[in-house]
Amino acid sequence: MATLATPRLRLRLWRDDDLPAFAALNGDARVMAFFPGCLDRRESDALAARIRAHFDRHGFGAWAVAALGVAPFIGFVGLTIPAFGAPFMPSVEIGWRLAAAHWGQGYATEAARAALAHGFGPLGLAEIVSFTASANMRSRRLMERLGMRHHPGDDFDHPALPEGHPLRRHALYRLARPALI
Repeated sequence: MATLATPRLRLRLWRDDDLPAFAALNGDARVMAFFPGCLDRRESDALAARIRAHFDRHGFGAWAVAALGVAPFIGFVGLTIPAFGAPFMPSVEIGWRLAAAHWGQGYATEAARAALAHGFGPLGLAEIVSFTASANMRSRRLMERLGMRHHPGDDFDHPALPEGHPLRRHALYRLARPALI
């Protein structure tokens, strides 16, 4: 299972000492604004366990991100196989969640580019998708910076959220494997 490196970041497997910072991130209302709610420590630890299990099952997943010389854990960025039914499934999704203190510094873009290169390179994926609540413009702008394309006809209602929930409608972005790889 690969560790990925960029000039400022290491995308690595999870460690137990990541869990307190992950719980703080998941308990921050700013970070979780486009999710159904914040996670308590038990829920956050359970999510980390699912992320680790995804690596064991598939050989890739959402890497813990360390910002070199800044912080040993700032969040996660990586590739996962979504566990719900939707018209674009099966697929591999790129996703991210960084602590608010590390927003606006280009870390998510830098880490996501490394994850995409791994997905299209060693993993040999033909396409990678990303999705978020339609109102989440920060993530949508990041998807666009990564070269992902949005087609409104691909948007969907997330099946884990009830009808009428303000976050139910999701925008789907796609990126095909570059021809040069």
